[in-house]
Amino acid sequence: MSTTHTTDSTPILRRIVEARRRHIRDAKRLTTVRDLLSRIDDLEPPREFRAAVSPGKTDVAVVAELKKASPSRGVIRSDFRPAELARCLAQNGAAALSVLTEPDFFLGDPAYLEQVRTAVGLPLLRKDFIVDPYQVYESRVLGADALLLIVKIVQPGLLADLIGVARDLGMDALVEINTQHELETALSAGADTIGINNRNLETFGVDRDTAVRLSRHIPDEVTPVAMSGIRSRADIDECARAGIRSFLIGETLMRIPDIGDMGRTLGQLAQRPGTETL
Repeated sequence: MSTTHTTDSTPILRRIVEARRRHIRDAKRLTTVRDLLSRIDDLEPPREFRAAVSPGKTDVAVVAELKKASPSRGVIRSDFRPAELARCLAQNGAAALSVLTEPDFFLGDPAYLEQVRTAVGLPLLRKDFIVDPYQVYESRVLGADALLLIVKIVQPGLLADLIGVARDLGMDALVEINTQHELETALSAGADTIGINNRNLETFGVDRDTAVRLSRHIPDEVTPVAMSGIRSRADIDECARAGIRSFLIGETLMRIPDIGDMGRTLGQLAQRPGTETL
């Protein structure tokens, strides 16, 4: 397995996508789309991810992310037990869970989705680098109810196709953007749940103003989700004042060594904006 650190001068995002394309080629040799569809026929209906992350006007929804490592941070949580972590997050206010499955740069594993699905009843988002419709069918088989689609790594026509395939399977798509142009592309492709990533995937730098700034251009019928750099109640309250009530939070939680402390921190983050812990 590759490590999260490398001296290769090729931009990290390109290397991740190239690695995923190699995985897809290998996977298709072993399992066809027809094989995947035959398995999907026997599955229970997807859990409703978008409904879970679209709270009322006085609430917030936290998508808690299970992430072991990242290219920019290295190993985030060495004691990584997905099912145990998922149960704690579900018991402490998570509206849904995001499970990172990319193996080479984030040390994820598709098997984590299956483990988490048996442990909790929350909707599950597969967070990966989806560049082929094959991965949508694969995600459904693995137990995902929704999947992340990143505008930066797919052409607009393919983005619309991926959203369409997901909907045909009863799944939701969280469409990730970082710029005004990407937002326009996502809306044109039919996205109804948009993740505004405060992190630029080219540089991995974080600008926490990105979500607030871009959320002003999102139609009322579309659910915005703030991603990356959300570390405190103050961050959530600031976004809530701008109309953002859904948040994907990973590293902030995964870096807390004690699982009980992690749960308590999530409970504080998932409160209604402006309230205090009793």
